[in-house]
Amino acid sequence: MASSHGCLSGKVALVTGSTTGIGEAIASRFAAEGARVMVHGRRMGEAERVVRVIGGDERRGVDYVLADLEDPTSAESLVAATVSRFGGLDVLVNNAALMTRGDLEATDSRTFDRTIAVNLRAPLLLARAALRVFRDQGGGVILNIGSVNGYCGERGQLAYAVSKGGLMTLSRNLADAHGRENVRVYHLNVGWVLTPGEYELKVREGLPPQWPSSIEPRFAPSGRLLSPETIAHFALAFVDPGAGAVSGAVVDLEQYPVIGRNPSKEVAGGRRDPA
Repeated sequence: MASSHGCLSGKVALVTGSTTGIGEAIASRFAAEGARVMVHGRRMGEAERVVRVIGGDERRGVDYVLADLEDPTSAESLVAATVSRFGGLDVLVNNAALMTRGDLEATDSRTFDRTIAVNLRAPLLLARAALRVFRDQGGGVILNIGSVNGYCGERGQLAYAVSKGGLMTLSRNLADAHGRENVRVYHLNVGWVLTPGEYELKVREGLPPQWPSSIEPRFAPSGRLLSPETIAHFALAFVDPGAGAVSGAVVDLEQYPVIGRNPSKEVAGGRRDPA
């Protein structure tokens, strides 16, 4: 339920891809902190469920809009719908993404173009549409949800990794270009998160149904994967007005250092660490 006394009281947020997983958790957390939230997805049933859960029967400042981000005209319509419904826009969260799988041989032009359209072009066009509103209001916040795969990615994540690498550069560019307009931009490189979509994907790829309970320590030193609520916690910290003038931060949200990591190959007693 939304609170009228949270740190985002009076703010309006548009969260793309917020009918499940990380996006849903962010939308829920923002609403709990008093924000009026526009939920975005592609399926009406899922969007209505999230609005009902977050906003209650009376919606309480939570609504939804349906759009396919592969359509380049959707960015303008999403921002316009948010402004029409809530009277403005203070926070844009670019979370929606296609989790494309495929190595070089499997990545044809259609796969690549669609991945770039949703994961990179849409955030750029949404930022452009939001910037016009931000200028009229005297500022705003853009939070881009990236991935640690943006640094390199696995063999079978080529198009996805390229799109997230581009999103990271977009975030830095926007922060540098628009800081004087009181526009703050942040980028979260998210690691392995246990979302409903990730669970189902791994089962389709051959892991047993109980796979989240047996993650190897090299992937999850804590013994469990990150949760969407953990990502939402950090998302709130950056969009909170208390973040002040800080902008341009690219933060890795993983259980270990992403860059330069060299896992130990020894354990107690001199035995080889199988990881």
